Amino acid sequence: MNPKTLQTLEFHKIIYKLERHAATSLGKAAAQELEPSTDLEEVKLRLQATDQAALVERLKGPPPFGGIKDIREALSRARIGAMLHPQELLDTANTIYGSLRLKKFLLAVGEEQSIGLLTDIAKRIPDLQSLEKRIKSCIDDAGDVMDSASPDLARIRQEMRAGEGRVRERLEQYIRNSSTQKMLQESIITLRNNRYVIPVKQEYRSHFGGMIHDQSASGATLFIEPEAIVQLNNRLRELRLKEEKEIEKILRMLTSEVAEQADELADTVDACGVLDFIFAKAGLAHEMKASLPIMNDRGFLKLKRSRHPLIPADEVVPIDVELGNTFKTIIVTGPNTGGKTVSLKTIGLLSLMSMSGLFIPAEDGSQMCVFDGIYADIGDEQSIEQSLSTFSSHLTNIIRILKEITPKSLVLLDELGAGTDPAEGSALAIAMLEYIRRIGCRMVATTHYSELKAYAYERKDIINASMEFNVQTLSPTYRLMIGVPGRSNAFAIAERLGLPKPIIDQARGQIKEEDQQVEHMIASLEANRISAEEERDKAEQLRREVEQLRKRLSEEKAKFEQQKDKLLQKAEQEAQQAVEQARKEADQIISELRRLAMEERSSIKEHKLIEAKRALEEARPKLRDQATAKPRAGAKQAKVEPGDEVQVISLGQKAHVVELVGHAEAMVQVGIMKIKVALSDLELIQQKPEPVKQKAAAGLKRTKGDQVRTELDLRGSSLEEALVEVDRFLDEAFLANLGQVYIIHGKGTGVLRNGITDFLRKHKHVKSYRLGQFGEGGSGVTVAELN
Repeated sequence: MNPKTLQTLEFHKIIYKLERHAATSLGKAAAQELEPSTDLEEVKLRLQATDQAALVERLKGPPPFGGIKDIREALSRARIGAMLHPQELLDTANTIYGSLRLKKFLLAVGEEQSIGLLTDIAKRIPDLQSLEKRIKSCIDDAGDVMDSASPDLARIRQEMRAGEGRVRERLEQYIRNSSTQKMLQESIITLRNNRYVIPVKQEYRSHFGGMIHDQSASGATLFIEPEAIVQLNNRLRELRLKEEKEIEKILRMLTSEVAEQADELADTVDACGVLDFIFAKAGLAHEMKASLPIMNDRGFLKLKRSRHPLIPADEVVPIDVELGNTFKTIIVTGPNTGGKTVSLKTIGLLSLMSMSGLFIPAEDGSQMCVFDGIYADIGDEQSIEQSLSTFSSHLTNIIRILKEITPKSLVLLDELGAGTDPAEGSALAIAMLEYIRRIGCRMVATTHYSELKAYAYERKDIINASMEFNVQTLSPTYRLMIGVPGRSNAFAIAERLGLPKPIIDQARGQIKEEDQQVEHMIASLEANRISAEEERDKAEQLRREVEQLRKRLSEEKAKFEQQKDKLLQKAEQEAQQAVEQARKEADQIISELRRLAMEERSSIKEHKLIEAKRALEEARPKLRDQATAKPRAGAKQAKVEPGDEVQVISLGQKAHVVELVGHAEAMVQVGIMKIKVALSDLELIQQKPEPVKQKAAAGLKRTKGDQVRTELDLRGSSLEEALVEVDRFLDEAFLANLGQVYIIHGKGTGVLRNGITDFLRKHKHVKSYRLGQFGEGGSGVTVAELN
């Protein structure tokens, strides 16, 4: 990328912002080397890495970069055999520790989120924990070699401490002795030239003998090493030399181990630097409230409410720009200081940022293009704060640009053709625009020349745009209006500022009629645009209100559904309890009926059955829908005949009609019970079968008073006797059109039951049979269903 373009668009200020988000010197160095890429796939990978880093920071917070240092220089020295200092070795150990902690953090996040690019980089960090432990076992956190680094060092230092103790003890004797104390300037022991001395007054210099190592500034005090401790100090000196030699030996040993793994350490540093740089980009995106752009290489860019990243957020005015789809060139016009240059720089700087893998300060869905070059001519001294340019500097720069551009370039030209005669300048500007247009570049140019507005209007792939200007306040709004050419508003400004009207009218008279028509047309377009925007704002307001209303209704509906569910749940619980109570009472009633049946055999009195039925009905749960427990209101009386299969609505059970009682009631058989119910309480299920087989019983009549049993008790009978009774019983039941009968044979040895079931299997009147269920007598009873 052209360095002048980077300087013109102030890309270095973005780099400076990026550096501040780097946690290590490695990340800062990577940020300083950042340059836009012209390779689409590389740009996508850069942005994807930034996106993954932003995801990690959003979910887990910033990653740990503590302890990681730039140790590349130390590694180079270790490679050539130089000895590393303790602090360099300590930095190496801390870098290993920090890098492994960073790796662990990212791999843990990678198990939950898709951050493949970051985890791939983290996996490049080798496990050098053994080297870290080795260094930290010799060097403490302050960077000093510890006694435990080697047995010899520990022994030497032990001897040193003992020797120092002896020296101090001898010197303290001088200090405490009253005869020598008066010869001392102060009662202290100090060090000079790494030897223990005492401050002696000048006049007593010869009393102690030994060596003078220093003198006070006034000359009144001499720092003397008494002769009595010279040998002891000499011994300490020997020990210190041994200590230094042993420390050097230890450091060289550690340096050698570092050199052996220098390549792995270099990989570690490189990986940590890359990760720090990526997270710095994520931090910058968070600071700018930037978003991930969609990249392409077909020359299309679409910025939604994009903001210049170097203007404070509370001052910048967002702009919308679309270029490269239906038109390839935008000609921006408008008054001075209206924001044309800022718009131009916003397009260029955001393109550079996206091509560098940085998020851009624009809304989601913005699209950016990877150009093979971005060229900007915004004046030698041009900046956001001030405007200054010359024709020559413009032209020189443009000539260089014209030599380098390709169809995949982005060209940004500010004040094209300015700084010279307007007629010649506009002609030159049109010629340059046409030249660049034929090459096929994407281009944004600003100008004040009306001729360029007409030029843009006459070509399909060029569109006019303008910076909005409020005539009432005489101030720019800095909004970029695509599709509408701008006006200088010179007359309006002059009139507003108080220039006499005759002068303004005379000036207007100097304007060509065609130019005036163009101005009127532009003014009309602006008025229409303002009106359309007002309508759009109203529509948007209504849309938001509708959205809020719909949201509120959805919330109320959800609340209502919750309340309904709670009520239904409560009702179901109550119904469950009622049914459970009813079931218990029904069981008691059935037990009572069975007891009566067993005691009185088939001669159960009708009033007892009625009484049991009433008790059963009373035991039914009285729930919320009482209507279902009663015959349906207005229900027509069922047209039933004896033998029909019906549903007793109030009991909810199937039954067979035994006979009709009057015009409104019928006697029905429910299981072993016969009850009288209203016809309106019956619902026909199936009419009785055609009495085909009754032909065999033709001539046999039953009177109304005949009692046909529905059960046959065979207990105590032999199998032969029982089969005769069963055959007779089945004939009677069949003639009485009974649908179902009960044969009581008891449980016993099973001989009677098995013989009866074999007989029923072959009997012509028996459709099916089964053993009794719970409440019917169980296996002591066989229930036969008749044809």
